[in-house]
Amino acid sequence: MKVGFYGDDFTGSIDALLQLRRAGLTGVLATSVAHAESLRSDSEAVGIAGVARSLRTADLPAEVLPALRWFAGRGAPIVQYKACSTADSSPEVGSLGKVIELGREVFGAAAVPAVFAQPDFGRYTFFGHHFARDDDRVFRLDRQPTMRDHPSTPSTESDLARHLGAQTELPIGALAWPQYETGPDPARHVAQTLAESGAAAVVCDGFTDAHLDLLGRAISHRSGQLGSTASSDGAGTDQLGTRFVLGAGGLSLGLGRAIGGTAAPLPERASAADGPCLALSGSRSARTWAQIEAATHAGWTCIDLRGPGAAARAIAAHAAGADTVFHSSTPGGGQLQAAEVTEALLEVALPRLQAAPRTRLLLCGGDTSGTVLRRLGVAALTIESCPWGNVALCAAQAPGRGYDSVEVVLKGGQMGHVDLLEDVRRGHTTEPATSSSRPPEPMDPPEKETSRC
Repeated sequence: MKVGFYGDDFTGSIDALLQLRRAGLTGVLATSVAHAESLRSDSEAVGIAGVARSLRTADLPAEVLPALRWFAGRGAPIVQYKACSTADSSPEVGSLGKVIELGREVFGAAAVPAVFAQPDFGRYTFFGHHFARDDDRVFRLDRQPTMRDHPSTPSTESDLARHLGAQTELPIGALAWPQYETGPDPARHVAQTLAESGAAAVVCDGFTDAHLDLLGRAISHRSGQLGSTASSDGAGTDQLGTRFVLGAGGLSLGLGRAIGGTAAPLPERASAADGPCLALSGSRSARTWAQIEAATHAGWTCIDLRGPGAAARAIAAHAAGADTVFHSSTPGGGQLQAAEVTEALLEVALPRLQAAPRTRLLLCGGDTSGTVLRRLGVAALTIESCPWGNVALCAAQAPGRGYDSVEVVLKGGQMGHVDLLEDVRRGHTTEPATSSSRPPEPMDPPEKETSRC
């Protein structure tokens, strides 16, 4: 293993695996520590998908520490806590400040590089402030419509050091991009700056792919770096060893390029689905709803799970050969508890996968997808191809089930183009977004809210 990562939701975990795979590393994603334990894999990148983003802070140690200790026990040189590229967190929910504390508990007191930039997804950090694209506009994080009005972790601060600092008493520093251009060996200079920062974590600027590559080289550069090795009880010791890092898929890509691997080029095309597709959505984002509306116009049968007899109608439609969306995404629809949504989705997913195991399954929503996959008995996922930008086609392993190898596509609320569902069905490809080489300019938000996670 060259790099290990824990993802704080399932769609984010797939993104980390995808970026490492794009960088040339072979990889596999386990759906729990227990499934990681049972893996028989020589993959260069190994991930464990989790649900920490939606957990109360008091519940994070029980979720996160077993994964970090598992990686430490296997001597992974670099371990990433994969967080959302909009740094979704608060002192009460999914606290990244608490995550920094847990990482130091396992891997020692070296400064934790924190990199949330992901230019190809419209995420930029400039002089410590974070920016996020919404459709074709870039907003400062606290003014971005989705994050400004996020239902569980609304963003009120774009300065990431302040954002993380509100979640821990540990000191949080920042490293601005002009320091990346210092001296004959910028990567070594950045590595030394991180080592000497004196902070518990250091937010690193990034708004180009070149910045990600530089940070990847600096972090993976062993010479002069204070890492740690873990003792048998999980406590860290200050020695050269595992490096703990925090950040989004852009960090995964930079690390992967710096490390290098043996994977064959990732296919960018997919065949058409072999039979009717089934999409299950617990996402409440405007983007997901636009995708469902586009699927309806393309001929899909779309059924809101809150309607009378909804599950039976969805099962019948899919059994009759209709591409089917079963969802709770209708704007203005009644709010349901997460457990209610999950049970409803499984009421359709289980019988249809058992009856039609070659169904191409699309799951919308980071929290929803994780719970559904675990309940379906999926133990691990690998990426088969990447036809739709940052949305990948995966092979899911569900040992002992009648659908022990099923095609799965996972999509977060803000991910994917409008015609994604139909393109997943037909195997059509989309051109990946290109990243800008210039820093973003802050913009005021539109008067009308455009999306919600």
